[in-house]
Amino acid sequence: MYSVANYGSMIADRVRMDAYARALQQSVKPGSVVLDIGTGTGICALLACQLGARRVYAVEPSDAIQVAREIAAANGYADRIEFIQDLSTNITLPERADVIVSDLRGVLPFLGSHFASIADARRRHLATGGAMIPQRDTLWAAIVTAPKLYADFVEPWEVHNHGFDMQAARKLVLNSWGKGRVEPEQLLTEPKLWAELNYATLEEQNVAAELEWKVTQNGEAHGVMVWFDAVLADGVGFSNAPGVGAAVYGSALFPFLESVQLEIGDDVQVRLSANLVVDDYLWSWRSTIRRQGIVKAEFQQSTFFGTPLSPLQLRRRASDFLPKLNDDGQIVSFILACMTGAHSLGEIAEQLLAEFPARFADHKTALAKVSELSQQFSR
Repeated sequence: MYSVANYGSMIADRVRMDAYARALQQSVKPGSVVLDIGTGTGICALLACQLGARRVYAVEPSDAIQVAREIAAANGYADRIEFIQDLSTNITLPERADVIVSDLRGVLPFLGSHFASIADARRRHLATGGAMIPQRDTLWAAIVTAPKLYADFVEPWEVHNHGFDMQAARKLVLNSWGKGRVEPEQLLTEPKLWAELNYATLEEQNVAAELEWKVTQNGEAHGVMVWFDAVLADGVGFSNAPGVGAAVYGSALFPFLESVQLEIGDDVQVRLSANLVVDDYLWSWRSTIRRQGIVKAEFQQSTFFGTPLSPLQLRRRASDFLPKLNDDGQIVSFILACMTGAHSLGEIAEQLLAEFPARFADHKTALAKVSELSQQFSR
């Protein structure tokens, strides 16, 4: 979840925020009904009211929604904004929205259930002929020389290793990606289109595509840089491409396992894929670099390989593993079983203390555990 300070950084990003304000100005008419998904501290909901929206449904699962309520009241819009603390996929509105606005991206648009949430909102909450903000995101990729960004991955294990062999850690971090910025002159190839996400029709949550380049500039290649151009409304958008764009987003560097010296005319092939697994994306990038048909370098990388997994963890994930609750699991199971609507949190805490006296020092600590689970699972 974002902190209030994080939301402040988003609002302070003038490139992003001015674009969203212009898109709302184009789409919201007097009397419009607006659905703001992931309202945060409520800036888009406030703008919609300012533009004449009759009703705004502001949806936010985190406690930042309380700040949004206070801000709405302070600005005289509390009576026109209905704040709903939940996921948009869990709610049913009394009417359809003329405009749905959201910014559920991370560094890239691939973040958790972003695409599923937008597709659900489009099907269930958008009025016929209604507007979606954003309309689409287009993702681009290029091979880059980025020595400073690459150093962030490798220097702790190569330079600051105090003389120890830390290659095991180096390999892990180079199977992850990181946020960063590069300048246009750092591109060793021209940008190539990787994916276009049209939110008016998008259903698929996974993306994979093969990218091929002919190197146009000599240099030391450190990986694949990915960024996106956003279209929020007709003629309104922003980009976080190298050299321009919204500071809050950055771009994503998918590093190579080793830097490679490229020459003009080299051929580079990269298959980049993003696959949603439960609630997070698994990224894979397979890279082959050839000089006149001869392979100079070849890498097979995945964020799966960037996660340390002990034999015990792997065994617990096996399909034939027979799981049994540990002590913490038994406590959670006991508390959830008591949440039938017939007992107060205080009463459940008393039962918990009686059942697990060795785990809880007093009623206060038992109540804290019960309250934690209540916040997460109760309705």
